[in-house]
Amino acid sequence: MGFGVLRVLNDDTIGPGQGFDLHPHRDMEIVTIPLSGTLKHEDNKGNMGVIGPGAVQVMSAGTGIVHSEFNASETEPVSLLQLWVETDALDHDPRYEDRKFPNAEKNTLQLLVSPDGRDGSLMIHQQAFFSLGDFTAGTSSEYGMTNSGNGVYVFVIEGEIEVEGKTLKKRDALGVWGEKEIDLKFKADSKVLLVEVPME
Repeated sequence: MGFGVLRVLNDDTIGPGQGFDLHPHRDMEIVTIPLSGTLKHEDNKGNMGVIGPGAVQVMSAGTGIVHSEFNASETEPVSLLQLWVETDALDHDPRYEDRKFPNAEKNTLQLLVSPDGRDGSLMIHQQAFFSLGDFTAGTSSEYGMTNSGNGVYVFVIEGEIEVEGKTLKKRDALGVWGEKEIDLKFKADSKVLLVEVPME
């Protein structure tokens, strides 16, 4: 908790038919990435959606929003990542959007979230960039910071990755800042989430 403007990364499993009843949020950008199963969203602005693997949901709480999140299945659990990012300004209009992303090419990073919706990504009110990739063992990749002064939070969903000389395994994470780019070496078939955020 608390890497630059990235406030929270929740790694949740919700049982069949279970979830979180109506509850409020304000002035926070909330990004949800399902890993398996399906998640149902409803809010007091009339938004509804059901998302599963390959989809991403963003919610700008802004001046205030009340929503619920439930496992959409009565038989299977849902596994998801939910990240909270501090907004760039108070009192934005609340908004909700979800999108199913096409399968990205193997061994590449796919941009999911950005401040301006570039390259088909979803927009949030912050200079933050979320990228997701599936890599095969023995490959490598470089990630260059989009904005100076940003850092990147590397979260290993599956696999084993070497980052800046440190080995990370499943559900390990490492924050890097003060660098223009980082090198990623994949020691096993891996799935990785990179979250680039302002550090101040």
